[in-house]
Amino acid sequence: MKTIVVIKRDRMNKLFASDVITGKKVTVPKGALRRGHNGTGYLESTPKGWKQVEYEQPALEAAPDKPAPGSPAAKHAEELEMIHSSYSIKPKSLMMSEIKWKYLIRSAVRGKNIMMTGPAGCGKTMAAKSLVNSLDRPDFYFNLGATQDPRASLIGNTHYNKEKGTYFSESLFVKAIKTENAVILLDELSRAHPEAWNILMTVLDEGQRYLRLDEASGQTTVKVAPGVTFVATANIGNEYTATRVMDRALIDRFTQIEMDVLNKDEEGTLLSSLYPHVDNATRENIAELAWITRQESSQEEGKLSTHISTRTSVELTGLVYDGFTLDEAAQVSVLPKFDSAGGLESERTFVKQLLQKYTSDGSSDELFTDVEDEDNN
Repeated sequence: MKTIVVIKRDRMNKLFASDVITGKKVTVPKGALRRGHNGTGYLESTPKGWKQVEYEQPALEAAPDKPAPGSPAAKHAEELEMIHSSYSIKPKSLMMSEIKWKYLIRSAVRGKNIMMTGPAGCGKTMAAKSLVNSLDRPDFYFNLGATQDPRASLIGNTHYNKEKGTYFSESLFVKAIKTENAVILLDELSRAHPEAWNILMTVLDEGQRYLRLDEASGQTTVKVAPGVTFVATANIGNEYTATRVMDRALIDRFTQIEMDVLNKDEEGTLLSSLYPHVDNATRENIAELAWITRQESSQEEGKLSTHISTRTSVELTGLVYDGFTLDEAAQVSVLPKFDSAGGLESERTFVKQLLQKYTSDGSSDELFTDVEDEDNN
């Protein structure tokens, strides 16, 4: 294969040749270098040596035109950049996979209704609040699980005084849905009163997006402002006895993102980031204890019906940081979550047995005192 070189001068003003394709330097006799430099500037290798040739550099491909500022293409490019670079702004204390975090951000950017699901204490509300902080948009928080009067909380109240007579006062929720680009957090949606779900049906429906103010004069209808994103948290499953079975039509109005249960290593990483000054062995013990209870509760014939959540393991580590021993911290933050019915066969006793291997001195003579007292009574 023939080689064509271009003749140039280096910083020392010396002539040299480089391959026009690869750019690598090529050894060429000095006489040929001078002839090439004084001639066409290019040489081609032949069996008899180097000869001058005419050569035209191939035209470079034109760079694609940048979309005009403010155009749909430019806006889409900005959205893509935000979505796919967003993992760098995820809080370190939020243990969430990159793909799920990007999906969460993308759903918010696209104005989707988002439902965060997963076991209690796994970080659903933290993920929702982290989303709000990352987007830097107006935000509103409503704990629907604590709402006793859904109509008052979501629509408003009718009042009376001597000067105004009867008048209607809009709720904060009405203000929220009228705020453009707002992120509205609906916490504990699965614990809300069914009437709250009925009110939210038209608000969350992509084809409707309005709220009817029945109590207002003239039955005013409020449209949901452009760019509003609803983010709900929900515990879905038979184990959550205080929750209600949500209407499928309501669930289908959401993009669901399931929070993962952390494994032992992930739990340890989280505890390390939150409490770096707690002894590493203690943090690892807490992470392992939590993981064992999760495995046990997930088995069909497991000895536990619930487990130590991430929220509980964080609290447990915080107590150790504040000077409690691990067994003291477990007695006040872990054991009350497990049923003591059944004495020595109870779930609480099983967890106490697990705790024995993690106590500071390896012994646990007093762990079963209360169980024995219960049996004696």
